[in-house]
Amino acid sequence: MLLDASRPEAIEQAARRLADGGLVGLPTETVYGLAADADNASAVRRIFEAKGRPADHPLIVHVAADAPRAAVDHYAREVPAFAERLIAALWPGPLTLILPRRAEVAAVAAGGQDSVGLRCPSHPVAQAVLRAAATHGVHGVAAPSANRFGRVSPTSAAHVMEEFAALADDALLVLDGGACPVGIESTIVDCTRGHPVLLRPGVLTPARLEAIAGQPLRARDGAAPRASGTLESHYAPRAKVRLMDARQLRAAFQVLGEDARHIALYARSPIETARGTPRRRMPEDAEDAARELFAVLRELDATGVRLIWVETPPDGPEWDGVRDRLSRAAA
Repeated sequence: MLLDASRPEAIEQAARRLADGGLVGLPTETVYGLAADADNASAVRRIFEAKGRPADHPLIVHVAADAPRAAVDHYAREVPAFAERLIAALWPGPLTLILPRRAEVAAVAAGGQDSVGLRCPSHPVAQAVLRAAATHGVHGVAAPSANRFGRVSPTSAAHVMEEFAALADDALLVLDGGACPVGIESTIVDCTRGHPVLLRPGVLTPARLEAIAGQPLRARDGAAPRASGTLESHYAPRAKVRLMDARQLRAAFQVLGEDARHIALYARSPIETARGTPRRRMPEDAEDAARELFAVLRELDATGVRLIWVETPPDGPEWDGVRDRLSRAAA
């Protein structure tokens, strides 16, 4: 069921659906999420079943902006000082913090781990739903990306409807809040080990996070808790993705000539291809590229090509999130 998120009755209907243990396709500033009451174990299990996601892969819990600390205290047993600073400066926004979990809450959403990922989204529709759901006793909603496990994340309501077209009409309510303005998932910082550890890059640069946290941001290692979107292979379309620099792309298309019709191209540099090759130009700006990335991968995949060749993003921390998603899509 697709509802116009600009209608107040749609927000209330979504909130009631969450309180009743149902699933809601929810727009956020990053991607659309498949949401359920994070404290309702059976509802959260429906997320794992709908996505085909392993039950030990933790979900991120989204909380309302009007009382974020109350929600944090509901789920987390401890919040280090550097995490407090990140919350104060960057919530609402595309930042997830991994915190020690209270044993009595959100065990299924946390994949059975003793930590929990918390985020306060900035999208007005997400916040409206979270506020309305709170009046029905919902402290937060578990909301991984609203797509089948390992596939390209959705950045529009239409993407969500495509992903779950096989579900019964009454199994999923989708709020149409337009295209997601950020376009890739949140940055994830582990706050469980006494210092901040970057688990997943996003649009927030390490330098900005370090300046706010007041501590160096350490790199992920094997001891970090498992977090959403950190598998080696993820965000993958049906077509195989390959990353190459402009020189390699030019040489490959020149060699293949008309035999390259089964290949789509996403590149910043001018590349000569066979006539009719599906192609999109990658923006020069990292934020613009992030905003359109998943939609472009879906668009090129829908042409039926077997391969999607992508020009490797530029170096620089502002491109880390885009580079991460493309590397996992190509893995």
